[in-house]
Amino acid sequence: MSGRAGGPREPSVTAPAAIAPVDMRRTMGRFTTGVAVVTTVTEGELHGMTVNSLTSVSLDPPILLVCFNHGARTADAVLAAGTFAVSVLSSRQEPIAWRFASRGEDHFSGLPVEYGKHDVPVVPNALAHAECLVHSHQVVGDHLVVFGQVKRLCDRDGLPLAFLGGKFGDFRDRGHDPFEWFA
Repeated sequence: MSGRAGGPREPSVTAPAAIAPVDMRRTMGRFTTGVAVVTTVTEGELHGMTVNSLTSVSLDPPILLVCFNHGARTADAVLAAGTFAVSVLSSRQEPIAWRFASRGEDHFSGLPVEYGKHDVPVVPNALAHAECLVHSHQVVGDHLVVFGQVKRLCDRDGLPLAFLGGKFGDFRDRGHDPFEWFA
């Protein structure tokens, strides 16, 4: 408290109670996200995994971030290669999301793979592709956060695959005109 009568109070700081990982997952699971697959190639071997921790960080320069669980082989491959691609999945690509979410399998078996400008594999027919160079990375808690400088983009119209509360779903617009973010 301030020594002056009626003056500003110091904020009260208390140690937060421990938050269980299951509670954090459930609470953050209320936030609807898109679904993407991060891919790379290192020493001729293709790597990829499904993610929903993805966001744009900067428009100028164009930088995005993606989060990987500790120990994810794809994370190690992305750092070793120094380059990766993000493929934003369409609502019709739920099987692709499941395929790349399975641990320890050959995610590319039987999948026709396309390549981008930097020889990085991308998921065919995805709504969008962003090809990135690793800008930087940082360990935060139980995840590796990788920042990628975007070098090439492409996108197409379609409905995205959504993820909410551990379930895949669809996004339906309400018939509004698009919000002009950059007016």
